[in-house]
Amino acid sequence: MAFFSIHSVMILGSLGLAWGLRYGWKSSNSDLSWQLSWHLSWQKRWQQALLCFVLPPLLVITTAIAVLWMGVEGQMIGLEAGRLSYVIALMFLIYSIFRSGQLAWLGWQSLQKLQKLVVKVETSDRLENLPADCSESMQLLDIPMLFAAQIGFWRSRLFVSQGLLDSLDAQHLEAVLLHERAHAHYRDTFWFFWLGCLRQIMPWLPHTQALWEELLLLRELRADRWAAQQLDGLLLAESLLAMVSSNMLPSETFAAAFGSTNTSDRLEERIEFLLADPEPLPQFSWRSLLWFGFALLPLAVLPLHS
Repeated sequence: MAFFSIHSVMILGSLGLAWGLRYGWKSSNSDLSWQLSWHLSWQKRWQQALLCFVLPPLLVITTAIAVLWMGVEGQMIGLEAGRLSYVIALMFLIYSIFRSGQLAWLGWQSLQKLQKLVVKVETSDRLENLPADCSESMQLLDIPMLFAAQIGFWRSRLFVSQGLLDSLDAQHLEAVLLHERAHAHYRDTFWFFWLGCLRQIMPWLPHTQALWEELLLLRELRADRWAAQQLDGLLLAESLLAMVSSNMLPSETFAAAFGSTNTSDRLEERIEFLLADPEPLPQFSWRSLLWFGFALLPLAVLPLHS
């Protein structure tokens, strides 16, 4: 049968494995509502969510690359290469590149729209409320709503609204800006752009939206904790309550904003997290890197193809 080729076996195998890895997330997170799983450490939540979100689509992508590398001729473990599965892999990779490019284009358009609202920082009469190192890099938006966000790719820019400067006092304004500095420190806009690409490429995998929201929440908790190391968490909580009442957000894959809390459960968790005893910031785990290496296994079988 022409369809039963080594390429088709690899593609179907990676799809099945990707589905199983994603589906298994529910068994260890039976409550998918936004209530904090206190039995899990913050570090473990990061590792589980990131691994379950990234590994399945990455496994399928590397499988498609391996199939494309092998070509339509030759065989492996006694099975011939197939043209149909080769074409399917090629179309999937083209689609992935197209969707990623489309996401980048939409993000660039959002940035251009915001740029049209930018005014000179010197026109603000509230510059005395800003930390000394913020006025130079800040982009001031001539809008009345409360808004502050890091927007861009590797080198994101801080956008702050005139309404925010007019509404918050110096201490609460500093709390908001420290949170945004945390996003710049971790380069959240860059990394979440690529995570957003994986989300768009294979949105039909189990729990894609739930995992995406979990990662967004953990990203905000990390920025909250980073800022809370330098000032009182109560100030951050009060600033957060003020910000969420005015929720203006570009694409979440292109921006990281202090007020990006879309449900009452997420808002409640962030406030409880700020008021609770401090937890260590998540650290890089070599164990997670080894798991991500699992996604490269399809490339490891290339020498077996002849």
